[in-house]
Amino acid sequence: MAQVLEFKLPDLGEGLTEAEIVRWLVEVGDVVAIDQPVVEVETAKAMVEVPCPYGGVVTARFGEEGTELPVGAPLLTVAVGAPSGQETSGPVTPGPSGARNGSAPSGPSSPSSSSGSSATESSGGSGNVLVGYGTGAPAARRRRIRPDRLDRTPTRSGALTVEAAVPEAPVSEAPVSGAPGVPVPAASSTAAPGSAAPVSDGPVPVVSPLVRRLARQHDIELRRLTGSGPDGLILRADVDRAIRQAEEAEAAKTRTARAAAAPTGASPAAASPAASAAPAAERIPLRGVRGAVADKLSRSRTEIPDATCWVDADATELMAVRAAMNAATGPSAGPKVSVLALLARICTAALARFPELNSTVDTEAREIVRLPGVHLGFAAQTERGLVVPVVRDAHTRNAESIGAEIARLTELARTGKLSPAQLTGGTFTLNNYGVFGVDGSTPIINHPEAAMLGVGRIMPKPWVHQGELAVRQVVQLSLTFDHRVCDGGTAGGFLRYVADCVEQPAVLLRTL
Repeated sequence: MAQVLEFKLPDLGEGLTEAEIVRWLVEVGDVVAIDQPVVEVETAKAMVEVPCPYGGVVTARFGEEGTELPVGAPLLTVAVGAPSGQETSGPVTPGPSGARNGSAPSGPSSPSSSSGSSATESSGGSGNVLVGYGTGAPAARRRRIRPDRLDRTPTRSGALTVEAAVPEAPVSEAPVSGAPGVPVPAASSTAAPGSAAPVSDGPVPVVSPLVRRLARQHDIELRRLTGSGPDGLILRADVDRAIRQAEEAEAAKTRTARAAAAPTGASPAAASPAASAAPAAERIPLRGVRGAVADKLSRSRTEIPDATCWVDADATELMAVRAAMNAATGPSAGPKVSVLALLARICTAALARFPELNSTVDTEAREIVRLPGVHLGFAAQTERGLVVPVVRDAHTRNAESIGAEIARLTELARTGKLSPAQLTGGTFTLNNYGVFGVDGSTPIINHPEAAMLGVGRIMPKPWVHQGELAVRQVVQLSLTFDHRVCDGGTAGGFLRYVADCVEQPAVLLRTL
């Protein structure tokens, strides 16, 4: 006996209320295992593969690729508990009502448990719906059951009944890797109902979520493109080229249509107003990463009375120390250390001296909450937009450890694989906008934090050093702080300490 369970879009992280379907990983009729990823969605913070907490046969999918669903909306339904290796028949009975992490259907007819072929499936599902928190069991081989073999008839309780049977397709007796001796039905040539036939099999060779979104916005079929990147990877330039070609083709059709519709004796002057009409303004939906950034910064400007102070610092000694550290050889040599890692370590030392800036404001309780640890965020510009990954427990790390974690998180940000947990919970943010070739800025605080340090580019400039004019490596530091948590004296003391450590790295040794 089997029952149909409904899997809803789970809560994917703090503050996320919707997600956009990027790619379905299963189709109707596929057999899925517990915690097997079934759909790839894009939230305002990251790309996430969502695993299904049930094992069984997919009976329905809700939403096409590109559809935006709110948290709690149905994703798919799964018939669980049906035998998968022998011919069976009979109605599927619903189980007792229950919900697991918001993924089971609500109401008195909602089933919540089933029996499966493995010990893990015996409880009906793991209930784990976030990537990386599954049971660890390998995903089962997909097996397609023809949808016309599923008799979807409502029972008296309102649940769906499913008559499950193995496909009538020929059976191959060759054993499958990982499941010896299990006969596998031959692939069915009948496509699942409601699913479009793909141009080619296999996943589209696209890494960047921005490329996918750009293609969706302009109705470009990625499977028809030939990627110019490594191993056929489709790049943004390939999509831009396809967009230009489509626009040129559309413009050519328009010109042809106008020429055919124009009277024979029409003068060029009469046709000029239509030809010179101003193009319509482009409207871009404010959603995804761009929408999340807009909401975050608008809230910061609305709620936080911020102020900014800045100072120029001579970074010549800091650059020399970094060069010496990275030039070390032999057993004592460690990994290369970036300037950002050194500045991050200086920030953790400064926050230990000025803990007021490692805090947040509880507006409802009208309290300043000083936080015990430093979770250091750093601004990273990606093709999807601005994201702020968080280095956990930065106050317990040295420069090498911070640098390694920054490099790891930066790579995840570049590929769009940061999880929501890696983008939330920061207590202080470091913004290195010098990589864009600018000297200074007035950063906007990453709400609900209390401060952000901005770092401009390090440039050779004339500087008075030891009473003489010399060319030194100079950097501008900007600190934006929440005036509710401290006054200018605290903010100035923090910024001055950071500048002193930049100019004389030996100052940092006092706090080590």
